[in-house]
Parts: sequence; structure tokens; C-alpha cells
Amino acid sequence: MRIYSIINGKDLKETDRETMTVRNPYNQEEVAEVVLANVEDLNQAVDQGFATFHEQMKNMPAYERSDILRKTADLLEERKASFAETITKEAGKPLKHSLGEVERSIQVLRFASEHAKHISSEVIPMDAAIGGENRLGFTKRKPLGVVAAITPFNFPLNLSLHKIAPAIAAGNTVIYKPAEKTPVSAYKLVKLFFEAGLPAGALHLIMGRGEVVGDPLVQHDKIHKVTFTGSLPVGRGILEKAGFKKVTLELGSNSPNIVFDDIDIGHVAADLVKGAFVFSGQVCISAQRVYVHQSIYDAFLKEYIRQTESLVIGDPMEETTEFGPMINEKEAERAKTWIDDAVKKGARIETGGEQKGTFLFPTIMTNVNNDMKVIAEEVFAPIVSVIPFETEDEVVRMSNDSIYGLQAGVFTNDLNRALRVADQLEMGGVWINEISTYRQDNHPYGGVKKSGIGKEGVKYAVEDMTEVKFVGINLNEKR
Repeated sequence: MRIYSIINGKDLKETDRETMTVRNPYNQEEVAEVVLANVEDLNQAVDQGFATFHEQMKNMPAYERSDILRKTADLLEERKASFAETITKEAGKPLKHSLGEVERSIQVLRFASEHAKHISSEVIPMDAAIGGENRLGFTKRKPLGVVAAITPFNFPLNLSLHKIAPAIAAGNTVIYKPAEKTPVSAYKLVKLFFEAGLPAGALHLIMGRGEVVGDPLVQHDKIHKVTFTGSLPVGRGILEKAGFKKVTLELGSNSPNIVFDDIDIGHVAADLVKGAFVFSGQVCISAQRVYVHQSIYDAFLKEYIRQTESLVIGDPMEETTEFGPMINEKEAERAKTWIDDAVKKGARIETGGEQKGTFLFPTIMTNVNNDMKVIAEEVFAPIVSVIPFETEDEVVRMSNDSIYGLQAGVFTNDLNRALRVADQLEMGGVWINEISTYRQDNHPYGGVKKSGIGKEGVKYAVEDMTEVKFVGINLNEKR
């Protein structure tokens, strides 16, 4: 399969372009050959996106934008199996989890379709100010213009739609740069939008290396907003280069999950197996630090190890597989060095710790501390550390002792304690009796500290992709 960037609705099939091969992380079979874009292609896409915004999208009625998003959702639902297989082949995600991602993506499109018709204005009480009598004031939300959407490999469909769907709902145009590792689902998604009736110039797919097209995209003076999901170093660079553009950054985390002593050990252990090891831990809100009350620590750890060792590991295309490969061997090797470094500093491997090719087997570690990367940084791998605590104040302090603050989980049947702890955690979001890894597509999602800037979730993304415009009328006398 050979795929291309898409500019103004057409595949960029010129032959004088660099190519890149996408391989299945599980068996290294070729999935696709990608023809990469260059800076001239990028500039053409941005210019066309800018023109289409002014000529069509900013004036397109809300019901038309809504219909396009709804039709895209319907088409995606019809082809759910095909998209799930694509995600599994290019990302190595177990098929059952890929199907779940497609189902969530359909919801994102439908949320966006609904919200496109409810981008509301506000009447301002002008007579609240002295001299404001007989004046009328109201606001309107106006689309920004051209949005640059830069997306990661771990949820190639869902996280892309969390950027593209709100942008279209608001009336913007989009330059879409997907992860280099997972371009096939991106290519299929853009085609789906056009089939649903989106104007050709409203969405452009730029498949190129970050070092070639990334900086020019972020710095382009016709780009009005950059929305990015990825690593902290790249996000920091985008923030420095974006200038006065609006920026949304969804960055890393090392999510804490707190387990108090009044819970059902078996149920919570099962939740946290999923929370730590779904998609081989390659989730920014993966359960990385699990704090367990000292009184149940030994019993919980024993059960956690038992359930982790029962995971079905193997070919991600098999419906029964629960745990598959990492995105590539380089990432698996990187994570293994973090394990080895922690062991040298005194950590213990309770289970796992082995790496074979692209597989890093589910790993539980104990006796860890903040001098170790597996605690202090984002592992983005199937590695979880289990840490005892004695008091509520202690566990809140340990949880907050991080440069990150994206999402956390708190497990307890004491509602007062749950709400008290949730209020003290320095996080963008806290789940009570749910793993940190859970994300619903209509709630506000985004971190504090170095976990990012801005919020996603369709309603909140639309707010970030529009500007509030004020209009005032003097009703005192004719002019």
C-alpha cells in the first residue's frame, strides 16, 4: 500500500519525494510505504487552508458543519472493523483495544456534530455599569482560522479527532500532521471526511518528518492555533516557536493511583492491571505510580502480581490478546534501560522486566524512589511501581511530588476522604474509584504543571478554537 499527503483533496503523487516504510510492530511486515511531504507542500496546504477558511468555512452554517461531522461518524461506524485492523497493524495495539478506540472516535464525531449547533452567544448586562443605560451588548464566538493539529501514535484515530472534529465544528480549517509511525489511519480518516462532504480545502494531510515540516508548520504566519499531543520536550519547543498563536499542549504524566484500605483488593487490582498495561503502557495517563495503604500492601501486591501474570500476551490481531508489542524495538530497549537503572539503585522487579524485540513484558517494581526515572519521569511503557503509604497527608504529598499533573485515580469507599484527597491533588483531573487511565470523550481533559496547557473534550476544545467577539449597540438616539 502506498499513501500520500493530501492537499486540497488530492493525493500528492509527485515522484521526487522521500519515502518511509511503516512496519507492523508485532511481526515487522510492511504495512505501507509513505511518500513524505516537504516544506513547499506544507506552504501550499496552509495557503489553501487559509483561503478556504475565508471563502467557505467561516461562513458555513452550523447545520452544514454538523451534518458533515454526523455523516463522518456514520461512515466510520460502517467501517469500524477496517479502521480497527489498520490501527492494530500499524501501532501494534491489541484488536479489542483498537475496536474500543474506533468506538470512542465515533462518539467524538457525534459530540462535535451536536456541539456545532450549540456554539452560543451571551447577552451582557450593559446597565450593570454607570452610563450603560440603553445599551445592548452581546458576544459571538468566531472561528480562529487555520488550526495545526499534530498528533501522536498511541491513539492515532481518537486523539486526531479530538483536534480535527472540534476545529471543524467551530468553522476552522485544519492542517493535520499525524505521527510518522501511524499514518495509514490518518490517510483513511481524511478520505472519510471528504466522502462525508467536507470541502477539499478544509482539511489537509501533511505526512512528513517532524524535523522537516514541524517547525515551519508551527511558525507559519497563517496558522492561528497549534494543538499538539506528545512529549514534554517537543511541547516546550512548540510553545517557544509558536509566537502569539493560541496553543493547546497535551503532554506527559506519571499518573498516581491511590489505594486506601477499605477497598476490594481483587477488583481494584484488576482495574490497575488494565490501567498500567493497556496498550503496553503507552498511554499518557497510564497508571505509573500505585500508592497502597501499608495495612493491605502485601495482600494487594500479591494479587496484583497474580493478575498481571495472567494477561494474555501475543499477536495483537488475535481477539483474545490483551497485551502486545510496544511501537518499536528502540522504545522497548529504552524502557528496559530505565528498569535496569532502577534496579542498580535498589529497586526490585516483582514480575516482568524482560525485553524481547518489540515486547517489554508487564513489569511491576517495588522499593523505588524519586531518584529513579521509573518514578520521576513518564515511562510510556508497561512499567508500574507499587509504593506503600501510611497517612493521607503522606500519600497526597508523594503524589504531588512531580513535575507532572495530568490525571489521577483514588480508590476508597469513604466519600469524604475521596473528595478531600481529590481536592488536594495537583492534577487536571481526578477519578474516584476509577483508574487514572480512564478518559471519557466529553469531559474536560488537560493537565497542570508540565503536563500541558489548555483543555480537550469537544465542548472545551471548541472554546479554545474560537475567539469571543463583543458587539455593542447604543440605543439612546439615532445617529
